[in-house]
Amino acid sequence: MDEPLIAVVGAGVMGTGISTLVLGQGLPVVLVDIDQGVLDRATTAIRHGLRHAQLTGALPAGTAPGRLHTTLRLHDVADAAVVIEAVTEAPDRKAEVLAAVSALVGPGTPVISNTSGIPIDEMAAWVKDPGSLIGTHFMNPAYLIPMVEVIRGPRTTDRTVERVLSTLTRIGRRPVVVRDAPGFVTSRLLHPMINDAARIVSEGTATAEDVDTLMQGCLGHPTGPLRTADLIGIDNLVDALEELHARTGDERARPSELLLEKVRRGELGRKSGRGFYSYTSEGQS
Repeated sequence: MDEPLIAVVGAGVMGTGISTLVLGQGLPVVLVDIDQGVLDRATTAIRHGLRHAQLTGALPAGTAPGRLHTTLRLHDVADAAVVIEAVTEAPDRKAEVLAAVSALVGPGTPVISNTSGIPIDEMAAWVKDPGSLIGTHFMNPAYLIPMVEVIRGPRTTDRTVERVLSTLTRIGRRPVVVRDAPGFVTSRLLHPMINDAARIVSEGTATAEDVDTLMQGCLGHPTGPLRTADLIGIDNLVDALEELHARTGDERARPSELLLEKVRRGELGRKSGRGFYSYTSEGQS
């Protein structure tokens, strides 16, 4: 029996990580983007990610990776069993992609928006079948983090939830379903905390390394908030904070000046080679 085809739309950091996860569990992936250069870089990153995940035991070493097909044609998602939209956290862009995807897929095909905070019911207005829309929030890197936040919108059907949970279980993730709300659970807690950590650094209270060391050693945070910011991508973090602030009015979610300055300077984290830390082929400093 053939494994179900998973389509991923958006070959940025999250789309690449999700594709690595799915491929590493032996399922085929069609990865779509509008930029061939982005797809080429994603292919290289996926190859490295698969090797790293298998060496560390995060993905099964004995499983042959699924087949990867990269394409500039969104129409190639039409035959997918599940479509995961993983474009940037910008409502206008997500609306455009989700509307196009929902017009292409078969009836009842689950359409997943990977989002860190945009309400699913708002996105439901952009798709042909609101009952087939559901949200996920994969952590980065998706192929290393075993848990996934799943967001059920008010119009998401039981069948969609069941199919998505089955798919996530098949690719080795542990899903936790939450109700629809701005920021959901993880982003509502994590992003303001990272923002506070950046403010502490800008005020001169502590260095980024000291903040992370204290959060790891005293509070059990696995990487520290500012290393996490570098993994997320500081530009992505700022976009998510702006969305959260606009929707909740929470002043802790207003992006700090240090985060905004890093975006202006192109210091976006690991993907750009510098964020709160510097990244080279030799490692982090």
